This record gives sequence, structure tokens and C-alpha cells, in this order.
Amino acid sequence: MTGRRNAVGDYLTQLLAVADAEVAKLIHDPWDLVSRAVQPILWLLLFGQVMAHVRGIAAGDGSYIDFLAPGVLAQSVLFVAIFYGLSAIWERDLGVLHRYLVSPAPRSALVLGKALASGARGASQGLVIYACSALMGVKLSLAPANMVGVIALILLASALFSTFSLVIACIVKTRERFMGVGQFLTMPIFFASNAIYPLAMMPDWLKAIARANPLSYEVDALRSLMLASGHSQFGVGTDFAVLVGCVGVLVIVATRMYPRLTE
Repeated sequence: MTGRRNAVGDYLTQLLAVADAEVAKLIHDPWDLVSRAVQPILWLLLFGQVMAHVRGIAAGDGSYIDFLAPGVLAQSVLFVAIFYGLSAIWERDLGVLHRYLVSPAPRSALVLGKALASGARGASQGLVIYACSALMGVKLSLAPANMVGVIALILLASALFSTFSLVIACIVKTRERFMGVGQFLTMPIFFASNAIYPLAMMPDWLKAIARANPLSYEVDALRSLMLASGHSQFGVGTDFAVLVGCVGVLVIVATRMYPRLTE
């Protein structure tokens, strides 16, 4: 039993060490967060204000700004995490990745450490969007349990899309190809979801894609937990189960593929 506890403790130490190295980059370059916060704020201020005048676009009795805010938070997490694989390519080119791979840390600890660091970036984006949403009159739920649920969702979604990004990096292996593939994937993932319009407005073929899109489940749970009058279309338990399942599969795939990035 003691040996098992020591093994778990060592694993967590290695995981947190990788995450700490990634978060240190964030602390030393806070302007990266500021620049990334501009786009979601513009979505709320410009797109949200214009589309609020379109009748019937928001589901339920709330305003469109209320409907949009959780979708913008999910979009922000997606856009931060989906390019996380680019840092792995940079680390390979600088020789940092080789040092990671020859360390005793399990490959899964490396992958999860990067996912946790991505979650820290996503959480910082969440604070910005919460503040902007409150200033715009979005009826937010500040219940402690709901806030914890939102943080958990940000961490899960960041882990999902950052590990997906690592898988892409392991396949394409160059910065130029990665940027092209990343830009190609982000827009379809975002627009083929319920982030900016409800499923009921979609044609059947797009609705089927949205139901297979993990971003839709993140947004659905965020609407239930972020908003004072929010509700979940799929069920919050189902939303979390889908995200956890996707993260588990992607962590396994990324763990197996991560060493191939150096080949």
C-alpha cells in the first residue's frame, strides 16, 4: 500500500512539474492572455449586440447575450487549447522535448501536465469573460457549486482540445502544417456546435454533426451552470460523461504518439 501511495505521489509530482513549467511561461508573458482576451470580448460586444435583435435565435426565455456568453467562453477555451500542440513542436525544435522524453516521468504525466497548464490558461480566459458578461448584464449564477462546475468544465475542455492538438502535432510535425490544420479545424468545430445558435435552428445534417461534437456538450453544461436561469438540453451528467470519455481516449492516443514527434 505504501509503495502504491509513493507511486501515485511521484506521478502527481511529475505531472505538476510539467504543468508548473508551462504556467511559468504564462506568468512571464501575461500579454499573451491580454491579446487572447480581445477576440471573445469582441464577440460579446459586437456579434452579441447585433444578433440580439434577431428574433427567435436564443433558446428559452433569456436574452441572446445570456445565450451567447457560455458559447463565447467555450470558444475561448477551444481557441487557446487547439494550438497547444504548436508549443510541443517548438519544444522539439529547441531540444526541450528530448529532455522531457528521457526523464523518468511517464508519458501520460507529460500529456496531462500540458493539459493542466492549458486549463490554467482557459481559467484565466473564463475570468475575463465572466467580468465582461457581468458588465453587459448577463444573468450569471454565482452559486459556489455552479462556479466549481464551470471550472471543472474549463479544465476538461482544455484537456480535451489540448490533447487533440498534441495528436495533430505528432502527425504533421511541422509548424507550418500545424498552423494550417489548426485553422482548418477550429472554425468547423465552433460553428458546427450550439455555441452561437440553438440546435433547433440547424438543418438535420448539421444537427447530427453538432450532437457528435464535444464542444456542444461543453456549451450545454456551461449554459446550465453559468446562467441563473440556465438549463441543460442533454443533461449535465451526460455532458460531463461525454467530455470525460473523450479526454480519456485522447490522452491514451496522445501518450502513445507523443514520442513520435521527435522522429
